[in-house]
Amino acid sequence: MSKIEKYELLQQQTKALCAGETDQVAMMANVAAAIHQEMGFWWTGFYRVQNDELILGPFQGPVACMHIGYGKGVCGTAWKQGATVVVPDVEQFPGHIACSSESRSEIVVPVKSAAGEIIAVLDIDSKDLATFDDVDKQWLEEIVKVFE
Repeated sequence: MSKIEKYELLQQQTKALCAGETDQVAMMANVAAAIHQEMGFWWTGFYRVQNDELILGPFQGPVACMHIGYGKGVCGTAWKQGATVVVPDVEQFPGHIACSSESRSEIVVPVKSAAGEIIAVLDIDSKDLATFDDVDKQWLEEIVKVFE
């Protein structure tokens, strides 16, 4: 199955999982699990916006940082910019927060509410360099629309 076919299936699955659900944390838990299982990424999870920082939310993978400041690291940068950030080599990203030395590349996608506010970010890490591309960006941005 191609990457695009996996994402098409994943988008259908996440829509079905979240249909009618109002609890965002429950939705984040299932979306993270579905992405992680289907795509086989090393770490997949959400950081929720709480006041002036991102707080660790539902995730799949090894333990992670629990607090990230606004504009800090890849997650905080995506939150501040309000745009997806794709990092082919985390060691080349100024201010990267190394929750694990095994993370080599990363993609962070802002998650918006129906009102258009950023409520969280979807953070995905890989043990390999340059894992994420425009296909991942496009499909992950579509998948997180279940929170709108």
